[in-house]
Amino acid sequence: MTAKIALANVRKRFGAKVVLDGVDLSIAPAESMVIIGGSGTGKSVMIKSILGLIRPESGSITVDGREVTGLRGRALADHQARFGMLFQGGALFDSLPIWRNISFALSGPARERRAAAIDNLARVGLGADVADLRPSELSGGMQKRVALARAIAAKPEILFFDEPTTGLDPIMADVINDLIRTLVTDLGITALTITHDMASARKIADQVAMLYQGKIIWHGPRAEIDTAGNPYVDQFVNGRAEGPIKMQLHSL
Repeated sequence: MTAKIALANVRKRFGAKVVLDGVDLSIAPAESMVIIGGSGTGKSVMIKSILGLIRPESGSITVDGREVTGLRGRALADHQARFGMLFQGGALFDSLPIWRNISFALSGPARERRAAAIDNLARVGLGADVADLRPSELSGGMQKRVALARAIAAKPEILFFDEPTTGLDPIMADVINDLIRTLVTDLGITALTITHDMASARKIADQVAMLYQGKIIWHGPRAEIDTAGNPYVDQFVNGRAEGPIKMQLHSL
């Protein structure tokens, strides 16, 4: 089976700082892959590289077997149209009502776009009464659900989730995790989530990979993260200060 997304020896640096140092990763069609790792380990740079927003210095990135690292112009726009994205902060447009936020990337008459927005609101457990509100009138959890509705509105093949539970209380975070898991399963979408929230990883993932110092240091089924036998994974999964991962602490 051809991988939906495959990265081979992908390298990216910014000046003297090496961010991706030979990343190898394969994601199967309709699979939910979760990338775990601390802040600054290159998770967001990896996603931006797949999207074509950043161009690696070397290595290969393929989607359905097609090389995408050199795409430009119309070819790049067509490539990016295959993806939906749930941004960490939601990234809703404050000046637009909810239905216009959700249907932002859709074409057609306003009546049809509004109907599509309401359909997608229903998918994330929100009613039509939300459609004409503004983002500022919604709670953080509702805003996140609206952002999720927008991410799926254009029926993408692939969904990216950037820290989907950041800023949410544990109950709402679990609601969002359940929604993501259900949507991926029901719609047959390939999903890539980056997070440091292990509760989220355990709920969303089929496969888990850990990115550390620019490399994938472990990759396996979700059920094996507690028995990975990798001291870095073990420390991160259990949230221990002691271990091979050293935090940089600066005195005041």
